[in-house]
Amino acid sequence: MRVAIVAESFLPQVNGVVNSVCHILDHLAATGHEAIVLAPAPAPPAYAGFPVHPIPGLALPFYRSVSVGLPGRRVTRTLSGFKPDLVHLASPAVLGASGAAAARRLGVPAVAVFQTDLAGFARQYGLGAAGGAIWSWLRRVHRGAARTLAPSRATLRELSARGIPRLALWGRGVDLELFHPRRSCAALRRRLAPGGEVVVGYAGRLAAEKQVHRLAAVADLPGVRLAVVGAGPSERSLRRRLPEAEFLGLRTGPDLARAVASFDVFVHTGSNETFCQAVQEALACGVPVVAPAAGGPLDLVRPEVNGLLHPPDDLPGLRAAVARLVADASLRARLAGQARASVAGRAWPALCEELLAHYRDVLEVPMPVAGSPGTLSVDGTAPRDPPPPCTA
Repeated sequence: MRVAIVAESFLPQVNGVVNSVCHILDHLAATGHEAIVLAPAPAPPAYAGFPVHPIPGLALPFYRSVSVGLPGRRVTRTLSGFKPDLVHLASPAVLGASGAAAARRLGVPAVAVFQTDLAGFARQYGLGAAGGAIWSWLRRVHRGAARTLAPSRATLRELSARGIPRLALWGRGVDLELFHPRRSCAALRRRLAPGGEVVVGYAGRLAAEKQVHRLAAVADLPGVRLAVVGAGPSERSLRRRLPEAEFLGLRTGPDLARAVASFDVFVHTGSNETFCQAVQEALACGVPVVAPAAGGPLDLVRPEVNGLLHPPDDLPGLRAAVARLVADASLRARLAGQARASVAGRAWPALCEELLAHYRDVLEVPMPVAGSPGTLSVDGTAPRDPPPPCTA
């Protein structure tokens, strides 16, 4: 197959969307397919032997390291030159809207992968009033796709309730060789817990939507050393709020795996995760997880088996769950012993083959007729007098 991937973000950014796209490209290369990538500038010239076409973009004013690609006719020209069999829209929003419109113009089916809870993130940045408009826009984008893939059952239900059609479930893979209990580093553990404390850690972006400040609820637990892996616009404020925490900076690859595998307990703080790859990587490292009972973690964390869940936005519940694991070494060891087995079937090659099966399935299904509800113009803008939102 010839697959054009329109990615809302790509290297050198580090996030879940980029991670997924890179693994998909690796698999397409390994299995003999052809691909190109369209992504916001700056971007590398190529990845996995496939050309990357940078699209001019603008940096977000509240997150300067993130660039949003601008919709335009360049997307259509690039796709037309490549002649794809299928367009893959990775977490489509702005650039992805242009990709969806271009695919329709060219008569090529698009598969959209929903990955980012934009409305939830808007709430964290004080833009909650924009939630309705965001969902209205996302409905238009996803109605232009032959299929939308949701990463978790909770997200699947949310998308259905929001009127997004043609849904299917597609999770995320994990590198089981990279993320492994054997990566635990004795030297790092001595640095983090010189007195044999329980290392409670977080890994991910340090940004408002991740709600990392909630770690303050567990920072003063007796016998705990708090470790934070990651970088982002909230780092300075988090350092002030968590003065006793050890900030390990941005880590990727083996360095990230060593840090996570050296934790005793992994805490995920945010309540707006559509999947939460960091939770899956911690489980692969044999680390029990504490997370909110919301979104993607509901598919990953099995209470009393590989971790503990607490009510979303409940800081006393978060503290109680972590305190329980800190105080009970036997429970911690039992959950750790079952953590890796809980994700053993989620290696990236298997998940990428599932994705290719979705591609093949879509290529046998006619596209919706142009002009049907949700059609986008070629520059990614919505038509006038749009139909009313669908209801579940």
